[in-house]
Amino acid sequence: MPDRVLAVLTAPETGGEAAEPFRFADPAAPLLNVLDLGATRGDGVFETIGVGSGRAQALDPHLARLARSAAMLDMPEPDGSAWRAAVVAVAERLAEHREAFVKLVYTRGVEGTDHPTGWVLGAPSPDNSGPRANGVRVVVLDRGLPHDGVGELPWLLQGAKTLSYAVNMAALREAKRRGADDALFVSSDGFLLEGPTSNLLIKQGDRLITPSTSLGILAGTTQAEAFRFARSRGMTTSYEVLPKDALESAEALWLLSSVRNAAPIRAIDGVERAIDAEFTAALNAHLLARRD
Repeated sequence: MPDRVLAVLTAPETGGEAAEPFRFADPAAPLLNVLDLGATRGDGVFETIGVGSGRAQALDPHLARLARSAAMLDMPEPDGSAWRAAVVAVAERLAEHREAFVKLVYTRGVEGTDHPTGWVLGAPSPDNSGPRANGVRVVVLDRGLPHDGVGELPWLLQGAKTLSYAVNMAALREAKRRGADDALFVSSDGFLLEGPTSNLLIKQGDRLITPSTSLGILAGTTQAEAFRFARSRGMTTSYEVLPKDALESAEALWLLSSVRNAAPIRAIDGVERAIDAEFTAALNAHLLARRD
């Protein structure tokens, strides 16, 4: 049973000429050019897709988001068929793992050339049973921008899933320093945003709410599936501009991501919160059972 599987795309951009869309490679081999702009400047985009028993989950939405992110960086349009073939092939080699993931990385390529770089790396997922069942403790961190200022600052690339994740990782380290597991960003004027690697989901009665993507939030594929699940149970869903105090009135809250799925929030800034165990278990069962 392989621990890691790597497929390197031959021509990851639309219009690139390649006899085969990808080739398998040794994940431990030295493959990335040290002048690649993805490594030297974080100039690129990525996606992480959950894999259940060899099937990539929400593949179409992830490929669409990869293309949107690339467009925001003025990168060549990724070749959707080549990326799809690579993802499917890598996922199939992980079929003996009940839970795995694949990470798609698309960079501007070696500095001074016009040839982007792309690869798909797959591996078994870590054990997320603890966060799913017991929840996570989060701290609220100021992202430093007003909630309505993103549209005037497109060069900040809010809403794109870029390789420039240093701030996100710093936020997670800060959360650890404060004795928490994760973080939740708010705008400088006090509106809810997202986690460093996740979307926020709020339950109020028979409604599920998430902060609006108009705030520069990355549109979540797992969040979209959670909304579909909720509607199948007769609930209503909405994207809203939410003040920070909406956390206090929420009956239950979750952080959603493609690998961890739904992690209930059990404490915010040290204040304990109730967990909706029944809904959490049902939602995670639904997410883990997805086959497309």
